[in-house]
Amino acid sequence: MQTTGTTPSRALDPAKNDWNFLEVWVDPMQSPPYLLMLLGDKSGHCRILDPAEQYKLIKQYDSYNQAQLWLLEDEYEPLEGRLSEFELH
Repeated sequence: MQTTGTTPSRALDPAKNDWNFLEVWVDPMQSPPYLLMLLGDKSGHCRILDPAEQYKLIKQYDSYNQAQLWLLEDEYEPLEGRLSEFELH
């Protein structure tokens, strides 16, 4: 039987204490739908990460609006809701 490790990617460690919110965006045209993560930090910068590629950094933006525009142009749609760092404490 094949097992999958559950240790988070080291690529996320720098953002570990600096992230403010997380959104999941989906490309519903693919089967199965493809997911990307939008991670916003406390200074307003946003990173788009690919969880299927060990949280590889896809794009980085200075604002949420820039990141959102890129995702919408690539026909991604946000999943309802947003996870905040404060909700985990």
